[in-house]
Amino acid sequence: MTSAFLHHGGRLAEAARRFGGEPGDWLDLSTGLNPVPWPLDRAPATDWTALPDPDALAALEAEAARHFGADAALTCAVPGSETALRLLAGMLDRPGRALVPAYRTHAEAFARSRPIAFAQVPQDGEVVVLANPNNPDGLLRAPGDILGWHARIAAAGGWLIADEAFADCHPDASVAAEVRPGARLIVLRSFGKFFGLAGLRLGFVIAPPTLAARLRLLLGSWPVHAAALAIGRAAYADAEWTARTRADLPRRAAALDAVLERSGLTPQGACPLFRYLTGCDAQALFALLAEARILTRPFAERPDTLRLGVPTDPAALDRLSRALRHG
Repeated sequence: MTSAFLHHGGRLAEAARRFGGEPGDWLDLSTGLNPVPWPLDRAPATDWTALPDPDALAALEAEAARHFGADAALTCAVPGSETALRLLAGMLDRPGRALVPAYRTHAEAFARSRPIAFAQVPQDGEVVVLANPNNPDGLLRAPGDILGWHARIAAAGGWLIADEAFADCHPDASVAAEVRPGARLIVLRSFGKFFGLAGLRLGFVIAPPTLAARLRLLLGSWPVHAAALAIGRAAYADAEWTARTRADLPRRAAALDAVLERSGLTPQGACPLFRYLTGCDAQALFALLAEARILTRPFAERPDTLRLGVPTDPAALDRLSRALRHG
């Protein structure tokens, strides 16, 4: 297994070079993206001859804030939540702490970073980053637990950044509504995962007013491109699609669970966009599926774990089942 597959998902061209076939031959289960994206034909046309409009940016942020249950004045559109985290790390200029297991970026964003256990309180004003639901294990924590930990971190002079990239599937778990002046709480949100349009590179930071203003100044007049403004606003306003997707994704995840369990595997995680396998020979399982042109997500620091995204439809699920059964 090459290091390319251990950093993050979505490297189909590399997978094709390593294991054969063309990228289009592959079933990509290496990312936690909604396999049935929001339909782009519902978005208004983008005027590519004009600069992104400030009123359109404000409208997007207001619609997104409504979707999050957050204050629109504190909600900043950014070119992807990963970029935002790296910017915030520089702005806060403190050592970072990240949960294990976690996104690689949670530790990489900070010049000085070390792991932390949930409920452990840093004593020197550090920035603590956690995801809820967590990635890659899909663990979902109650908002009261997150806020209780935040209170202890803030009392010690630190900040909590709650990365809610997958929280669209669990709106009641969000703490976005708790961001306010003086709270020392920041929430990150991602558009691409739930809406299945990761290539748009659209995210949001919900931060106290002073920090939100600094971030807007740093990003400048055009933080995201015109298509992101139009598509993001239309998708967040599409309440019918959102409700249907929140109902459909758990059914797809349950179907994936059944296939994995029939193969003797034990899927974990509450997030219906992916499943986490532990206690397996991840390298052998990754290679087995790769030979069948199915890409999954391994982890260098946890060689007994593998993450799989949820397949699009019964045909894709059957393809995975056959690969596990006959590989």
